[in-house]
Amino acid sequence: MMIKSLRRLLTLLVVLMSVSVVMPSYAANEQTSQQMANAEQSTADMWRAVKAGEVGTTAATEVEAGVLINTFGNEGKIIKNDYINPAMMAVVVGVFSIFLIFFLVNGPSKLTKGFSGKMVLRWSRADVILHWGMAISCFALILTGLTIMLGRHIIQPFIGHEAWAFIIHFCKTVHDWVGPVFFVFWAICVLKWMPRQTFKSYDLKWFLVAGGYINFGPFKGKHPHSGYANAGEKMWFWSLAIFGLFICTTGLMLVFPGLALPREVAMIAVLVHGVSAIVIIGFTIVHIWMATALSEGGLECMKSGYCDENWAIQHHDIWYDEIKANGSLKYQD
Repeated sequence: MMIKSLRRLLTLLVVLMSVSVVMPSYAANEQTSQQMANAEQSTADMWRAVKAGEVGTTAATEVEAGVLINTFGNEGKIIKNDYINPAMMAVVVGVFSIFLIFFLVNGPSKLTKGFSGKMVLRWSRADVILHWGMAISCFALILTGLTIMLGRHIIQPFIGHEAWAFIIHFCKTVHDWVGPVFFVFWAICVLKWMPRQTFKSYDLKWFLVAGGYINFGPFKGKHPHSGYANAGEKMWFWSLAIFGLFICTTGLMLVFPGLALPREVAMIAVLVHGVSAIVIIGFTIVHIWMATALSEGGLECMKSGYCDENWAIQHHDIWYDEIKANGSLKYQD
């Protein structure tokens, strides 16, 4: 009997000791699981706050140094890749194709009375230099800019990585250094030529008859009145003036390393730069077509500064009448 009692007592002690060991361990595990759950929740809350742009504290002192993640940059990149880049490609291919088809169907705008052989001063030597300085720098920016924006899709797949790395580095370097040169020529040209670019009532008719460049149908032979600059040239000038200002401003913001810009401002500058470039590229293609293939004798104006007298009468009759009336008409020797 006593032995049975001792066995029961020993069993009870073993059970009690087991419970005393298991229960704290279970409680500890429960506490650890709760702590891990709380830690996971805390981490999730922290990353949500970080992605929302909550500012923290870091050792860095630059602008937005305390912001770990700025989602606006990713959103801006999506806009650039999904909308601006395709629009730029569409403008380059679309505008060029439209004018190529128009030229093949319509042909150039011929001088009704042919060339007179007498050359009239239209642009000064300074104007010619300014024009070509701005034109060459603008063309260099367009080529390098298109490569930077679209080259990854239309050039890189067909060449090696080393060749592409050289090309993109070259284009980026040229783009950064030519940009300020374009800015100088652009600013001088805008200030110097602006007085002659105000729209007049007769400019509306220029648009209605497409400037007299159409060689068929009811518009054939319709040569609208025009002053020193026709309505198309005025539209090109003001587009260049306005969007050129956006291009130059955002370009300087992005290229100068000393400017510590917030990420939102930098991305907005990139997007505005891209949209402005689309407008400038489109008008540049139109300007080149109009001044060369579509206008007989038009390119000579910016080669020598002189234009044929019949060209002046046909395309800029109001200006020709003015300089003839006031005695400022000058012929090439």
